[in-house]
Formats: sequence, structure tokens, C-alpha cells
Amino acid sequence: MSEKLLSVSPLTLKRRVAALEEEVQECRQTSLRVAELTDLVTELLVPLVRGDSDEALEILERYHQSL
Repeated sequence: MSEKLLSVSPLTLKRRVAALEEEVQECRQTSLRVAELTDLVTELLVPLVRGDSDEALEILERYHQSL
């Protein structure tokens, strides 16, 4: 093992692991949000390409209600 690792206290390592776990959770939440928005954009593309603005507005309304 490296000397640097051996000089780190168990408490310091526990704190660092806790901080890393929080960062991982934030990344997961961000990834989920990106996936949700990607789904919304995908769902909106079909009616917009067809020129069906009423359906697009309905999709957006459902999205706003889900927030």
C-alpha cells in the first residue's frame, strides 16, 4: 500500500466515502432528470412533425401536471 493511503485516518476515509456517495446520488438524480426530459422531447416530436399542436399542448399539460 502507498504511504499516503496508510497515513489517512479511518474517519477521514469514512467522510470521503460519504461525500462520494452523495455525489453519486446527485449524478443519478441528474441522469434520471435527463432521461425524463428526453422522453418528453421524443413524445413531442411526433405530433409536432404532424403539425398537431393540440396534441403537443396536451402532452405539455400532462407534463406540467406531473411536476
